Amino acid sequence: MRNTGRTARTAAAIAAGLLATGALAACGSSGDSSTATASSDGASTSGAATTSAKKVENIAFFGFAGANSFAQATWAGVQEQAAKDGVKAKFFDPNFDAAKQVSQIQNAISSGQYQAFVVQSNDGNAVVPPIREALKAGITVVGEFTPVGTDYASIKPQVPGMIFVGEAPVDNGKALGELGVEACKGVDPCNVAYLEGSPALPLDVARTKAVEAELGTAPNVKVVAKVTGGYTKADGLKAGQNVLQAHPDVNVMIGSSQAMAGAEQAVGDAGKAGKIKLIGNGGSHQAVAKVKSGDWFAVYATAEKTNGAKAAELAIQAAEGKQVPDSFDTRTLQQPKLTKSTVGSFTGEYDD
Repeated sequence: MRNTGRTARTAAAIAAGLLATGALAACGSSGDSSTATASSDGASTSGAATTSAKKVENIAFFGFAGANSFAQATWAGVQEQAAKDGVKAKFFDPNFDAAKQVSQIQNAISSGQYQAFVVQSNDGNAVVPPIREALKAGITVVGEFTPVGTDYASIKPQVPGMIFVGEAPVDNGKALGELGVEACKGVDPCNVAYLEGSPALPLDVARTKAVEAELGTAPNVKVVAKVTGGYTKADGLKAGQNVLQAHPDVNVMIGSSQAMAGAEQAVGDAGKAGKIKLIGNGGSHQAVAKVKSGDWFAVYATAEKTNGAKAAELAIQAAEGKQVPDSFDTRTLQQPKLTKSTVGSFTGEYDD
């Protein structure tokens, strides 16, 4: 996935954000960014979802929170695509409250005003019943970023009839582990600390297991610490300090980009700047800039404005009766594993 005043403040937000990733105000503004053209390789064509053809006039976006910069980037993409298609879009802001988000979806269904939904759920399991209700009412539903259901290893829709745009959290974790192994090349033993987002969240648990499994494939890599890093700079600072106190010989730290911003401060305060490689999860402007400058080893980047536009595009097309894929892998829109040698012209699409 995924995420500070504009990033994730609660566990529910973390499930959606990262980043994730992720993970990010309802005003819908976003910074400059570079985007890639969609690739058909990202689409799963089996079981393509369509609804009875209708003219789409209104689309609803259910985001993590209006004050979250990751959701802000998604919303900017939704708005951009809606404007291109001559459709009105509305942001429903639950302020990280999963129960409120469920209520908002139910109210939007009852209003009869919307032909399509883009759902960026705070709790992917909690929204299953209202999404089924929406589909039954003939509303096209696209899940974005957060898997809807309990399977975090696949992007295949878990609710028949809906569409999913995003990536599997397990794949995200595996990629973070791969970056960790890369950062450890030439170092034996290489001591790694993983700053987990929130161990209380199933999504984070699944991602963490994938990170650890991938790190375990390299004989020179040793995971010496797994601590809660959260999704704020303050939490990352505390986690980084704790890691350095217990393991002053750590070589690599991995965690959310917000947490890495705090861990970087801890590393500097300990006089170890440049000696510990940092890997962030979430491609904000700030995180990508850190990779370009060489201050961080790598970042797992999400082009979230582009992803939001793709989710809205598929939602509108499906609602109008066009054949669309039932899932779309957003990694085809932006190569996510970025190091200084591979970051290229990408600058990020949201602010931490």
